Amino acid sequence: MSSLVAASDLARAAYCPRQLYYARREETREPPSSVDAIRALAFEYPTLADASDDELTTRPLATAPNDYRANLRELRNRDVWEALTEPVARDVLLTGKDCRGIAHKLVGDQPIPSFVSPGAPPEQGVWEPQRVRAVALAKALAWERESEVPRAIVEYPAVGVVRTVTLTTRNKAAYRRALRVARELDFVPPRLRDSAKCNGCSYRTECGVKTRSLKSLLGL
Repeated sequence: MSSLVAASDLARAAYCPRQLYYARREETREPPSSVDAIRALAFEYPTLADASDDELTTRPLATAPNDYRANLRELRNRDVWEALTEPVARDVLLTGKDCRGIAHKLVGDQPIPSFVSPGAPPEQGVWEPQRVRAVALAKALAWERESEVPRAIVEYPAVGVVRTVTLTTRNKAAYRRALRVARELDFVPPRLRDSAKCNGCSYRTECGVKTRSLKSLLGL
Protein backbone atom coordinates (compact mmCIF):
# COMPACT_ATOMS: atom_id res chain seq x y z
CA MET A 1 0.00 0.00 0.00
CA SER A 2 1.26 3.48 -0.83
CA SER A 3 2.04 5.76 2.07
CA LEU A 4 -0.87 7.76 3.40
CA VAL A 5 -1.06 11.43 2.46
CA ALA A 6 -2.39 14.06 4.85
CA ALA A 7 -5.64 15.65 3.71
CA SER A 8 -4.09 19.06 4.42
CA ASP A 9 -1.24 18.20 2.03
CA LEU A 10 -3.76 17.39 -0.67
CA ALA A 11 -5.31 20.83 -0.22
CA ARG A 12 -1.88 22.45 -0.61
CA ALA A 13 -1.13 20.31 -3.66
CA ALA A 14 -4.35 21.55 -5.27
CA TYR A 15 -3.52 25.15 -4.37
CA CYS A 16 0.18 25.24 -5.25
CA PRO A 17 2.59 22.26 -5.35
CA ARG A 18 5.49 24.57 -4.54
CA GLN A 19 3.75 25.67 -1.35
CA LEU A 20 3.40 22.02 -0.34
CA TYR A 21 7.11 21.48 -0.99
CA TYR A 22 8.04 24.26 1.44
CA ALA A 23 5.44 23.21 4.02
CA ARG A 24 6.87 19.70 4.17
CA ARG A 25 10.24 21.13 5.16
CA GLU A 26 8.82 22.76 8.30
CA GLU A 27 9.60 21.11 11.64
CA THR A 28 6.13 21.86 12.96
CA ARG A 29 3.01 22.41 10.92
CA GLU A 30 0.47 23.23 13.61
CA PRO A 31 -1.94 26.03 12.63
CA PRO A 32 -1.52 29.37 14.41
CA SER A 33 -3.70 30.18 17.40
CA SER A 34 -5.69 32.60 15.25
CA VAL A 35 -6.95 29.64 13.21
CA ASP A 36 -8.02 27.80 16.36
CA ALA A 37 -9.96 30.85 17.51
CA ILE A 38 -11.88 31.01 14.23
CA ARG A 39 -12.59 27.28 14.18
CA ALA A 40 -13.99 27.51 17.70
CA LEU A 41 -16.80 29.66 16.30
CA ALA A 42 -18.16 26.61 14.49
CA PHE A 43 -19.20 25.16 17.84
CA GLU A 44 -21.06 28.27 18.99
CA TYR A 45 -23.54 28.92 16.20
CA PRO A 46 -26.71 28.96 18.39
CA THR A 47 -25.21 31.54 20.74
CA LEU A 48 -23.65 33.65 18.00
CA ALA A 49 -26.87 33.79 15.94
CA ASP A 50 -28.44 36.01 18.59
CA ALA A 51 -25.35 37.70 19.99
CA SER A 52 -25.15 41.48 20.32
CA ASP A 53 -22.91 43.72 18.26
CA ASP A 54 -20.68 44.22 21.29
CA GLU A 55 -20.25 40.47 21.70
CA LEU A 56 -19.61 39.80 18.02
CA THR A 57 -17.01 42.55 17.71
CA THR A 58 -14.87 40.65 20.21
CA ARG A 59 -14.87 37.57 17.96
CA PRO A 60 -12.59 36.90 14.97
CA LEU A 61 -15.26 37.53 12.34
CA ALA A 62 -14.63 38.42 8.71
CA THR A 63 -17.91 40.27 8.23
CA ALA A 64 -20.06 42.87 9.98
CA PRO A 65 -22.21 41.74 12.95
CA ASN A 66 -25.50 42.34 11.11
CA ASP A 67 -24.36 40.27 8.13
CA TYR A 68 -22.99 37.59 10.40
CA ARG A 69 -26.26 37.20 12.31
CA ALA A 70 -28.20 37.16 9.03
CA ASN A 71 -26.00 34.37 7.67
CA LEU A 72 -26.40 32.26 10.80
CA ARG A 73 -30.16 32.80 10.91
CA GLU A 74 -30.37 31.69 7.30
CA LEU A 75 -28.32 28.65 8.24
CA ARG A 76 -30.68 28.01 11.16
CA ASN A 77 -33.53 27.57 8.66
CA ARG A 78 -31.69 24.79 6.81
CA ASP A 79 -32.10 21.10 7.58
CA VAL A 80 -28.39 20.82 8.35
CA TRP A 81 -28.58 23.18 11.38
CA GLU A 82 -29.31 20.55 14.01
CA ALA A 83 -26.61 18.23 12.67
CA LEU A 84 -24.02 21.01 12.68
CA THR A 85 -24.85 22.22 16.17
CA GLU A 86 -25.08 18.72 17.65
CA PRO A 87 -22.32 16.80 15.89
CA VAL A 88 -21.91 13.08 16.39
CA ALA A 89 -18.20 13.58 17.11
CA ARG A 90 -15.54 16.28 17.10
CA ASP A 91 -11.94 16.33 15.86
CA VAL A 92 -11.93 12.76 14.56
CA LEU A 93 -8.85 11.34 12.82
CA LEU A 94 -10.02 9.48 9.73
CA THR A 95 -7.70 7.02 8.02
CA GLY A 96 -8.50 5.82 4.53
CA LYS A 97 -6.79 3.78 1.82
CA ASP A 98 -4.81 6.72 0.45
CA CYS A 99 -5.10 9.58 2.92
CA ARG A 100 -5.79 10.57 6.49
CA GLY A 101 -6.99 13.75 8.14
CA ILE A 102 -9.00 15.40 10.86
CA ALA A 103 -12.74 15.87 10.44
CA HIS A 104 -13.61 18.74 12.76
CA LYS A 105 -17.12 17.30 13.01
CA LEU A 106 -19.02 14.19 12.04
CA VAL A 107 -22.62 15.20 11.45
CA GLY A 108 -25.95 13.54 10.73
CA ASP A 109 -27.64 10.21 11.37
CA GLN A 110 -25.48 8.65 8.68
CA PRO A 111 -22.41 10.72 9.54
CA ILE A 112 -20.57 12.78 6.98
CA PRO A 113 -17.39 14.74 7.71
CA SER A 114 -17.18 18.50 8.15
CA PHE A 115 -14.03 20.51 7.64
CA VAL A 116 -13.92 23.95 9.29
CA SER A 117 -12.08 26.53 7.22
CA PRO A 118 -10.67 29.72 8.79
CA GLY A 119 -11.20 31.68 5.58
CA ALA A 120 -14.13 32.93 3.52
CA PRO A 121 -15.88 31.12 0.66
CA PRO A 122 -16.20 32.18 -2.96
CA GLU A 123 -19.54 33.64 -4.03
CA GLN A 124 -20.70 30.17 -5.02
CA GLY A 125 -19.50 26.74 -3.99
CA VAL A 126 -16.15 25.94 -2.38
CA TRP A 127 -12.55 26.72 -3.31
CA GLU A 128 -10.86 23.78 -5.07
CA PRO A 129 -8.27 23.07 -2.32
CA GLN A 130 -11.06 22.80 0.23
CA ARG A 131 -13.16 20.66 -2.11
CA VAL A 132 -10.19 18.32 -2.43
CA ARG A 133 -9.76 18.18 1.33
CA ALA A 134 -13.48 17.53 1.83
CA VAL A 135 -13.43 14.70 -0.71
CA ALA A 136 -10.38 13.22 1.01
CA LEU A 137 -12.18 13.17 4.35
CA ALA A 138 -15.31 11.64 2.83
CA LYS A 139 -13.25 8.93 1.16
CA ALA A 140 -11.37 8.20 4.38
CA LEU A 141 -14.63 7.89 6.33
CA ALA A 142 -16.09 5.65 3.63
CA TRP A 143 -13.02 3.41 3.85
CA GLU A 144 -13.34 3.14 7.63
CA ARG A 145 -17.10 2.52 7.59
CA GLU A 146 -17.04 0.33 4.47
CA SER A 147 -19.98 2.29 3.13
CA GLU A 148 -20.48 5.13 0.68
CA VAL A 149 -20.11 8.71 1.92
CA PRO A 150 -21.52 10.81 -0.93
CA ARG A 151 -20.75 14.28 0.39
CA ALA A 152 -18.94 16.37 2.97
CA ILE A 153 -19.37 19.81 4.47
CA VAL A 154 -17.09 22.83 4.54
CA GLU A 155 -17.85 25.42 7.22
CA TYR A 156 -16.70 29.03 7.11
CA PRO A 157 -17.49 30.17 10.66
CA ALA A 158 -15.76 33.55 10.29
CA VAL A 159 -18.63 34.56 8.00
CA GLY A 160 -21.30 32.12 9.17
CA VAL A 161 -21.58 30.26 5.86
CA VAL A 162 -21.73 26.50 5.30
CA ARG A 163 -21.35 24.77 1.93
CA THR A 164 -21.78 21.15 0.81
CA VAL A 165 -19.29 19.28 -1.36
CA THR A 166 -20.69 16.30 -3.25
CA LEU A 167 -18.42 13.59 -4.59
CA THR A 168 -19.04 14.38 -8.24
CA THR A 169 -16.85 13.10 -11.05
CA ARG A 170 -15.22 16.52 -11.24
CA ASN A 171 -14.45 16.70 -7.52
CA LYS A 172 -13.09 13.17 -7.40
CA ALA A 173 -10.87 13.94 -10.40
CA ALA A 174 -9.47 17.01 -8.61
CA TYR A 175 -8.78 14.81 -5.58
CA ARG A 176 -6.91 12.24 -7.69
CA ARG A 177 -4.80 14.96 -9.33
CA ALA A 178 -3.83 16.36 -5.94
CA LEU A 179 -3.04 12.88 -4.62
CA ARG A 180 -0.75 12.22 -7.57
CA VAL A 181 1.05 15.53 -7.09
CA ALA A 182 1.49 14.98 -3.35
CA ARG A 183 2.91 11.48 -3.84
CA GLU A 184 5.29 12.40 -6.63
CA LEU A 185 6.58 15.63 -5.12
CA ASP A 186 10.30 14.88 -4.67
CA PHE A 187 11.62 18.02 -6.35
CA VAL A 188 11.08 21.77 -6.20
CA PRO A 189 8.07 22.54 -8.44
CA PRO A 190 8.17 25.58 -10.72
CA ARG A 191 6.92 28.91 -9.38
CA LEU A 192 3.49 30.17 -10.25
CA ARG A 193 3.49 33.19 -12.55
CA ASP A 194 1.55 36.37 -11.75
CA SER A 195 -0.82 34.47 -9.50
CA ALA A 196 -2.97 36.09 -6.83
CA LYS A 197 -2.37 32.92 -4.84
CA CYS A 198 1.15 34.14 -4.06
CA ASN A 199 0.06 37.35 -2.32
CA GLY A 200 -1.08 35.68 0.89
CA CYS A 201 1.35 32.75 0.89
CA SER A 202 3.54 32.50 3.98
CA TYR A 203 6.37 31.05 1.84
CA ARG A 204 6.41 33.91 -0.66
CA THR A 205 9.78 35.29 0.49
CA GLU A 206 11.46 31.89 0.60
CA CYS A 207 9.96 30.98 -2.74
CA GLY A 208 11.21 34.19 -4.34
CA VAL A 209 8.18 34.53 -6.56
CA LYS A 210 7.75 37.89 -8.23
CA THR A 211 4.22 39.17 -8.72
CA ARG A 212 3.15 42.05 -10.87
CA SER A 213 0.77 44.79 -9.84
CA LEU A 214 -2.59 45.26 -11.50
CA LYS A 215 -1.25 48.49 -13.01
CA SER A 216 1.64 46.68 -14.69
CA LEU A 217 -0.63 43.90 -15.93
CA LEU A 218 -2.81 46.54 -17.59
CA GLY A 219 0.24 48.23 -19.09
CA LEU A 220 -0.30 51.47 -17.16
